[in-house]
Amino acid sequence: MRDTVHEKLRAGRIGADSECGPLCGAFEITGPVGANLRIISSGEDGSGWEHVSVSTDNRTPNWREMAMVKDLFWKDDECVVQYHPPKTLHVNIHPFCLHLWRCVDQPFPMPPIFMV
Repeated sequence: MRDTVHEKLRAGRIGADSECGPLCGAFEITGPVGANLRIISSGEDGSGWEHVSVSTDNRTPNWREMAMVKDLFWKDDECVVQYHPPKTLHVNIHPFCLHLWRCVDQPFPMPPIFMV
């Protein structure tokens, strides 16, 4: 994750700074297409994963919104993914929420660049 908090996140923080780090906590910001984005970041909590969830009021966040959130929380050279788990493991607590994940314990495998 980034070392500093972007001003957009600082201005949109809900509540006090989190004890787990400057990028942890809840944020509410305006996305690149004007929608209100609600963001919850747990950062790296000892699990070996960094995690950020993004939701809107009435639809699933789009690519531009998720890319903006990725850029606000992670460095340009960090690989971040969205998972589509098997249906037997799928949990849906909020119908308009997507998640970004980054493994911090090991390099993340990526397909050949021509396939991305």
